[in-house]
Amino acid sequence: MLRDIVVNLSLQQKDPAADYAISLASLFGAHLTGIAFALEPAIPASVMGGIAADVIDNAIAEAQQQAKGAIERFDAATRKQGVLSDKRMITALVADAATRFGQIARAFDLSVVTQPDPDSNNADDLFVESALFGSGRPVLVVPYIQTEPVKLDHVVCCWDGSAKAARAISDAMPFLTKAKKVELLIVATGSEGPREEAGADMAKHLARHKLNVTLQRITSTDLDVGNAILSCAADSGADFLVMGGYGHSRWREFLLGGATRQILSSMPLPTLMSH
Repeated sequence: MLRDIVVNLSLQQKDPAADYAISLASLFGAHLTGIAFALEPAIPASVMGGIAADVIDNAIAEAQQQAKGAIERFDAATRKQGVLSDKRMITALVADAATRFGQIARAFDLSVVTQPDPDSNNADDLFVESALFGSGRPVLVVPYIQTEPVKLDHVVCCWDGSAKAARAISDAMPFLTKAKKVELLIVATGSEGPREEAGADMAKHLARHKLNVTLQRITSTDLDVGNAILSCAADSGADFLVMGGYGHSRWREFLLGGATRQILSSMPLPTLMSH
């Protein structure tokens, strides 16, 4: 059951993750906690003495004001939607804030974060990875262009037979039971193509949960799995994606790309990830 959700609040006026999390909490009757970080400036010790104290104080005060604004917007939005919620403001350095959020998320059923915006210098990518690797809980990444509330007409679950994919599907079960259609997507790599039996057991498992499940098998190259998933999801009109996060080491995926990194960089739909 999905009863307790936490969301990392944006310091910007626009907050897709918060808006989407509010719609989630409304759909599931869940409690929602909003975390706003007042991000302290990271000042190297070598230049600390060359910066006036009032400059540092002003930067801290501005960060706290931004966090306060995020909390006020979140509070107003949850009240308007009738969602039970609470909020916290935490002062921390950027890197420490991401780690802290991952730790906080351990005590929730689900954490919600915004997809990193390539045109922004914010720390959304740090929060995504910290929540995914540091919480032990599923993470829902909301596209920075998202404007619509939660919709579960067509959910795509990526399946490669791995433990991470199995965990993601299990973590997504509250969403799947509300979906009108669940598509189990298998992306085979190499020249042989997907085996006919691939995914049959998982499809039967989902059907036993009384889900309307279909099995889709496609073929792709090793380096283009992420794009193949996104293309298939777009062609099928999916509105929600489920996948295991970082099947290889983060360092390897950083160097070579990897499905997780590909999807995080260009995802058009909310994506639930588990590691």
